[in-house]
Amino acid sequence: MAAPRPSKPSTAAATLILDDALMKMVYRDGSKSYKEAKKNRMIPLGNHSSFGDFPRDLAPEAWGTVKVKSLTKSRSAPGLTSGTGTMHAAFVGLGGAPRGLAPPPPKAGATSQRPVPPSEFRRFYDRGDLPIAVFHGAVGGKIAWKVDVDKLDYHHYLPIFFDGAREQEDPYRFLAVQGTYEMLEKGGQKVLPVVPQLIIPIKTALNTRNPIIICTMLKIIQTLVKSGDMIGEALVPYYRQILPVFNIFKNNNTNIGDKIDYNQRKRMNLGELIAETLEVLETHGGEDAFINIKYMIPTYGAASWPDGQAGRPSWSTSPCLLASLCFTAWPIPPSRRSEDAA
Repeated sequence: MAAPRPSKPSTAAATLILDDALMKMVYRDGSKSYKEAKKNRMIPLGNHSSFGDFPRDLAPEAWGTVKVKSLTKSRSAPGLTSGTGTMHAAFVGLGGAPRGLAPPPPKAGATSQRPVPPSEFRRFYDRGDLPIAVFHGAVGGKIAWKVDVDKLDYHHYLPIFFDGAREQEDPYRFLAVQGTYEMLEKGGQKVLPVVPQLIIPIKTALNTRNPIIICTMLKIIQTLVKSGDMIGEALVPYYRQILPVFNIFKNNNTNIGDKIDYNQRKRMNLGELIAETLEVLETHGGEDAFINIKYMIPTYGAASWPDGQAGRPSWSTSPCLLASLCFTAWPIPPSRRSEDAA
């Protein structure tokens, strides 16, 4: 009897499709479905059909259950929120009698999810301007490229695929994520000149605060840094745009005690993935990477510190760090204390 073939590990895009199928089985009430997300305007609504939207007189109830867009209120001004304002609120009655408890301060909402804006990938794909199609085969499917990947104009297509990586609905998400990995794999020297154009799509995806989108983009960033020489160093000037979201979620780890995390093969633990990504950025970012990461994320520790390895800060290019070490109050040895006392 022939030995069974080892199963091929699923790609990142195929893993997202399997997770969606699992989510449908777990949440059968539809609370985690695309329909519910569209109803709450958390993902783009899309078109009524493949030919566009229906006329209003023929489909008056189309998107009738979707929330209407409203003016956003500032989370930092509690006086603008009804019921939670603390300005001009008296909680002490006559003679000092208590009249109730003051309402708690409103939540800052730093980790709350933002609506996912429509991507350029969705617009180009609906218009038929992308040389790709879904090849329906094994689990997850593949991409059928109409043109050789190495012959594509990376300045035009790679930012579009990066922009589509924040999509949550298929086939946009599958094609964008899988296409991004394949373009990075076969890009070679074409990827480095396009790095400045990738910053805005990366920042937009991270600012959605959606854990699934953030994990997907973190894996893409790791692949981007490892796809060619000097790409990690080219990302260093853009740490101020990328790393603020890292600082918010870097401690977002799951405390399971002594249990086993069977989901770790999917690499969806946000805290661990951020720490892994920071180490990749530091290792491939040159001598200035550590000091720039430390500036944006003060609690970050160097991945490796010995001489001649990554992680050691460049003293010539980091005068602020050198000055802070010079003015540090070091402890005085006991022998020196006795001499000063005498």
